[in-house]
Amino acid sequence: MSERETWTTRAGFIAAAVGSAVGLGNIWQFPFKTSTNGGAAFLVVYLVAAFLIGFPIILGEFSIGRRAKINAVEAFERLNHPAWTVVGALGLFTGLWILSYYSVVGGWVLRYILGSATGAYFADPGTYFEAVSAGWEAIVAHAVFMAITAGIVAFGVEDGIEKATKLMVPSIVVILVALAIYAFTLDGASAAYSFYLTPDFGYLADNLTDIVPYAVGQAFFSLSLGMGAMITYASYVGRDDSLPADGGLIVVLNTFVGVLAGFVVLPLLFAQFGTLPEAAAGGGPGALFVSVASVFGDLGSLGRLVGIVFFFVVLIAALSSAISLLEVVTSYCVDRYGFDRKAVAFGFGGFLFVVGSLSAWNTAWLGWFDTLAYKILLPTSVLLGVIFVGWVYAPKAVSEIESGTSLDSIGTLWIWSIRTFVLLGVFVTLYLGVNSIFATPPLPFF
Repeated sequence: MSERETWTTRAGFIAAAVGSAVGLGNIWQFPFKTSTNGGAAFLVVYLVAAFLIGFPIILGEFSIGRRAKINAVEAFERLNHPAWTVVGALGLFTGLWILSYYSVVGGWVLRYILGSATGAYFADPGTYFEAVSAGWEAIVAHAVFMAITAGIVAFGVEDGIEKATKLMVPSIVVILVALAIYAFTLDGASAAYSFYLTPDFGYLADNLTDIVPYAVGQAFFSLSLGMGAMITYASYVGRDDSLPADGGLIVVLNTFVGVLAGFVVLPLLFAQFGTLPEAAAGGGPGALFVSVASVFGDLGSLGRLVGIVFFFVVLIAALSSAISLLEVVTSYCVDRYGFDRKAVAFGFGGFLFVVGSLSAWNTAWLGWFDTLAYKILLPTSVLLGVIFVGWVYAPKAVSEIESGTSLDSIGTLWIWSIRTFVLLGVFVTLYLGVNSIFATPPLPFF
């Protein structure tokens, strides 16, 4: 078996972890979930979830990965708790489940870059989305995106993931800032900012049980929690690094990018329609593709340039997260069985292409996969991890969190947050999600 790789620099780890967190969850899902759940009302719940629930959980996953120094599945065996291997296995399964349809959306992004360059969607954005989002065209684009993802993972931690994300993450931030500045100049931007930044607490109170599962699930999704990704990435980290400092920076940067994406997308929509368009408020996973494309189409030749830039940054974000999800299973197979990294990356890439072809063939399947991921798989995986860290692995977890930092009391404060309101918050999220699934099951169809 070959020697296990490590990050060459702390910045490489942070870039990779931020890249895993900053993805379609921020630029596609976050504005979409915000627009369909009351704007600022959703934002308030999401921010609470990201910092008060997401941050402690990411530290828990880091503590497991760095101490075990192995993939997310075998980590629990190495920590002498083999019965809890189910947590790593469920995380691995959840990540693969998500990546299977995530790659389909990545394929849409590829098609929209091409469509922006040619102006193909300008005349009728709705018809264009219907053409590229399902059927054979979507399957081909899905295959291309998955092949790119597998290719990056095949090159390994140092030559593939670290180098790619060091380029990707700064590019995402720079381009989004530029687009947000452009969006600020548009008519209707002030109305968008009001919708986005002024909470309607009456709406929040009336719709809290609907908002919470999506907001907390969004925090899990965008921070790559419950998928084994953060355990795997932390397994390549040195003992001298401060996990609280790194985890805090990752949560801040991830949240910043998500909020920044809202400052780009929502002003574009309000500038075009004068208010939040019905298409964005309830049109399903492709709503923002259609709505944003409508805006770019009305900009004429300038719309081609803006469209290319916007969808290029979405592509970078999508790839940075996709490679982290594929790395989880690749790391497991390389560590456990000594398989060739390239063979595993492309082998599972091919398998996920086949599974994801259901979502590529019909978007109803994509919606079904996404709903089950948000409301059941992610919160279940996270809940089991929280129980393990808080009640089984606690003393060693505290020691791991305090290693590399001078804040001796932070471990005790952190573990009690895991045992109390974090545990309660995740449990309530899972309960509300399961309850909504049984109330209105998302039945897929061909």
